[in-house]
This record gives sequence, C-alpha cells and structure tokens, in this order.
Amino acid sequence: MAGQTDPHISLFSPQEVEFMAEDELVEIVPNMNMEQLNFISGDFGRFIPQIPTKVPLWLAVALKRRGKCSFRPPGWMSVDNLTQILEAERESQSTFQALPFSYVEIARLLFDHAHDDIPDKYMVRSLVEDIRDVRLHKLETNLGSFQGTSAVKISNVSAMEVNIVRPFVRRALEAFYKHDKPEADIDRDTRSSRQQREANNEPRRPLRQR
Repeated sequence: MAGQTDPHISLFSPQEVEFMAEDELVEIVPNMNMEQLNFISGDFGRFIPQIPTKVPLWLAVALKRRGKCSFRPPGWMSVDNLTQILEAERESQSTFQALPFSYVEIARLLFDHAHDDIPDKYMVRSLVEDIRDVRLHKLETNLGSFQGTSAVKISNVSAMEVNIVRPFVRRALEAFYKHDKPEADIDRDTRSSRQQREANNEPRRPLRQR
C-alpha cells in the first residue's frame, strides 16, 4: 500500500512507528554481570549471566550489538503460532487475529539485529510478511465498503495498519460530515422559516390609545 512509504498519506513515517515500538518489552538472556540500569521509563536489571530478564526493545538491541546478551523470541513468533494465525486471517474477511500492537516493527528489529536467535528465521520472516499482506488486503476491502458514520471500530489492528488507514478514515468521515451538513442546514432554515411564519400569523393585540 502507498501509505507504507508515502509520508503525505501516512500519519507517521515507518521510522517513527518503529521508534515508538522500541519501548515494547522483550526477553533477553544476559551473558554478563551488570547492576540495575535506571531510566526515566523504568528500572531494568540487575543482569546476571543466563538469567532471563525483560528490557525495552531499544535496550535489548543496544546490548545485543555489544555482544552482551541474546534474545528470546516472543512466543507469538513461533512457526506453529504464525501458521495458525495466517490460516485464521485467510478464513475470515471481517475479523483480525490478536497480535502485538507493534508486531511488524518488533519482527523487523529482531530480523535486523538478532536473526541468529530466531529458530526457523526464514520461515518466520515469510509467515510474518504473509500475515501482514493478508491483513492489509482485508483492510483495503473493508474500507472499500465504508459507509457514513460518526465512528469506525476495527479490533486487533496493529500500529502500522492504524497508521495507514487513519488518514483515509479521517478524510472519509470529513467528507460524509460535509455531505450531511447541507441537509442539516436546510432543515434548520426550514424550521426557522416556519416558526417565523407562525409568529407573523398570530393575531396582534390592538394598540392601547393614549
């Protein structure tokens, strides 16, 4: 879809969406001793060799680059789970399967920085891409039958998907609002005119002579 690359269509660029996803917690296995790290977003550690702990994705990537840890891929990234999700996505054209809000960005960062920690990495990458494509196609199809309303509710969409469809939905709602507004103005003017005529037709009191 164009919204994946065109900054004038998407609300945020792909890099900005990925930056926001870096606050997601992931599990790592340290290979060093390190005291607790204190950040504005929270305290993480202490780090003990071979003892799994959870840290923000950005910190996990930084430690991995320095050879200080390995990743434990999240459970949803297993081949069996992704295969089931893909089949369910293909079976239903109206519902979306539950996945982490930033599943696309998390998977991309793990493929870029910790591919050696992902079992069956090529199959996992293929499944994630297939799931993304199926879900985007469903979004396009569902929005193609979009009807005028004051709100739109789609469950289990991801950050990337929301980023793509939000500008379209906003423009569509604005168009429907503008289309409906003249009718509301005509009704308002009609009521006002009727009330004025009724007021003019009321019998008038005779003026009292001085």
